[in-house]
Amino acid sequence: MNAVLSPAQGGLAAVRAQLRARWRSLAQRERRLVAALAAVLAVAVVWLLLVQPAWRTLRSAPAEIDRLEAQLQQMRREATETAELRNAPRINLTQASAALRASTERLGEHGKLQVIGDRATLTLTNANGDELRRWLAEARSGARARPVEANLTRGPQGHSGTLVVALPGNNP
Repeated sequence: MNAVLSPAQGGLAAVRAQLRARWRSLAQRERRLVAALAAVLAVAVVWLLLVQPAWRTLRSAPAEIDRLEAQLQQMRREATETAELRNAPRINLTQASAALRASTERLGEHGKLQVIGDRATLTLTNANGDELRRWLAEARSGARARPVEANLTRGPQGHSGTLVVALPGNNP
């Protein structure tokens, strides 16, 4: 059967013939050296493309699993809190304002509250992170307020700026 070779196949066949001739011209010691070099190169390629990525994944998997588990637990806590807030009895605007004022009083000189309609603006001056976190938790659970805008900066003495929350009542 006569096969017609394409120009690319013909060029490839010529290169193969040259390589075979060159291989035959090498001494036995040189052939072993080239074969050993090819084996080392093959092992390096297998290591870099197949083994090392799998090894890296196995090494980092426990830390990633722990991180994802912590994230899942946080999401479950937030889902539970959301369900509790949804099932909590509705409060009116007056009750929400009173709860926010009581929470703001615990901030002392670090916080001042201004309520206008269904929005409340908390102005913070050097409040630490724990105070702010407690105020937000009380605003969310006690007053059913939702943060809608925050303009806070963190300085050496604490957080300063404003935080606007929407109060329940007439708003959806």
